[in-house]
Amino acid sequence: MGSSSVFTGFQFSDLGFLAEAAGRTLLISALAISIGTFLGCIFGWILSVTRVVGDATLGVVLDVFRSVPLIIQLILFYNFFPIIGFDLNPFAAGTVVLVFYTSALVAAVVRGGISATPSATRRAARSLGMTYWQDLRYIVWPIGLRAVLPSWAGVALGVLKDSALVSVLGYVELLRASQILITRTQEPFLILIIVGAFYFALSFPISRLTARLERTWQYD
Repeated sequence: MGSSSVFTGFQFSDLGFLAEAAGRTLLISALAISIGTFLGCIFGWILSVTRVVGDATLGVVLDVFRSVPLIIQLILFYNFFPIIGFDLNPFAAGTVVLVFYTSALVAAVVRGGISATPSATRRAARSLGMTYWQDLRYIVWPIGLRAVLPSWAGVALGVLKDSALVSVLGYVELLRASQILITRTQEPFLILIIVGAFYFALSFPISRLTARLERTWQYD
């Protein structure tokens, strides 16, 4: 008799549980995208300036983060720090890995954006008396931003979805929350539809904002 109560149907309170998990997904994704974008811009600029030396040093490190599957990075990082005497909770470990993973992807995008600026345009700017930093601010940044925005949006949306892999560390985000509810309710179809709707709600503003900026810049 007691075993019949183990599985219960989907309840309204479960929607709140998923909403909290969506908030955790948004938090870890927002930190990874914002900090990772900032670091990626710096790394991309360094790679564009140093070229061969940068490719042989920083470029190799970033290639590791881009090439090794994210789930392996998460597991290795989470289990490495206790060995050297530091305990990181799943949220901290997942955030650090996602930040560097994002920065590696953004660095490649930023480097491409800087390279997309015509060299003749940059030479003309310097001949007009602009300093290197003025060239970056008034020439490279506006032109490069238009070139990299769609790619950056793809990176941001990808990181938002890849944050689900942090669940392997025990962090209860949307995917982990859905697994918990599916085990209890035995209603995978309903729960996955709801979770998919949450992911859409989190992703939609990024895609719409990007599309709006692209349309605005077309008429500038």
